[in-house]
Amino acid sequence: MEYRRLGASGLKVPALSFGAGTFGGRGELFGAWGDTGAREARRLVDICLDAGVTMFDTADVYSAGASEEVLGEAVRGRRDQVILSTKAGLPVGDGPNDAGSARSRLIKACEDALRRLGTDHIDLFQLHAFDAGTPIEEVLAALDALVQAGKVRYLGVSNFAGWQLMKSLAIADRNRHPRYVAHQVYYSLAGRDYEWELMPLGLDQGVGALVWSPLGWGRLTGKVRRGRPLPSQSRLHRTADYGPPVDDDVLFRVLDVLDEIAAETGKAVPQIAINWLLQRPTVASVIIGARNEEQLRQNLDAASWTPDPEHIARLDAASALTAPYPYFPYQRQEGFARLNPSPV
Repeated sequence: MEYRRLGASGLKVPALSFGAGTFGGRGELFGAWGDTGAREARRLVDICLDAGVTMFDTADVYSAGASEEVLGEAVRGRRDQVILSTKAGLPVGDGPNDAGSARSRLIKACEDALRRLGTDHIDLFQLHAFDAGTPIEEVLAALDALVQAGKVRYLGVSNFAGWQLMKSLAIADRNRHPRYVAHQVYYSLAGRDYEWELMPLGLDQGVGALVWSPLGWGRLTGKVRRGRPLPSQSRLHRTADYGPPVDDDVLFRVLDVLDEIAAETGKAVPQIAINWLLQRPTVASVIIGARNEEQLRQNLDAASWTPDPEHIARLDAASALTAPYPYFPYQRQEGFARLNPSPV
């Protein structure tokens, strides 16, 4: 397994990491992804470690904390072999302080995560969303205290807008707090919005991307086709409204090319979609998930081959969208392009 530096930090992470959102099975939205228990989770962790995948990502809202508990059980006795990543900030209850990034919330969320994971430190602690109701200075000071206490090693965010991340980095620099080195983002062949602003920001500021939902919220698994209804067991029936929207014309255009390349290479559609992401700038690790061994082994194979540049070019063309303002002049007008060469 290839290892990549996480942003501008000294931490090296595997090009593929494992998302434990399917662990636990409690709750509705964040419990609908799977119900993997500790025994099966340990087997999936075994397979990951054998393949060189050592980073495991979860969050306090996944299965109402059960995902962290099951992951903790699955890595028990081999904590020094793994990189544990978790997130906090989304609502975990109905109380006034059960959501967000206030100092009290972050400290409690970290301590709860440590207890559920059965560890004394979290390798990567991420804010699950931007909290507009808490001063950024308070957020960063609280995170700095967790780092200084040895409870957290590195810091990251997820689902931030460009200005939110850049302002946070600027305040961190001004107050000499640890910087965010990771941004967990949605990015896939079915959704390339990450490229307009967040990717150039990541390149400039040394923030590595950890990609969630690399298969477009289940749309690039190979089960979706033109004119073919989704299988009745697909989780898309229950969760589609919560995931990133995808235009059908774009989706089917991408799927047509994925099918062509699958026939030419003998690789499965998900493997091609994941491999495309591994070629993109700023991507430190692509988070893969699996509800069983077969899915896991197939996804792990996505990193075991090198695609033909011609295949990459076809996927780029099929998934390309017109850039929104103010980005489109850079693509269409030479004068703008000379001043702002595209990083992608």
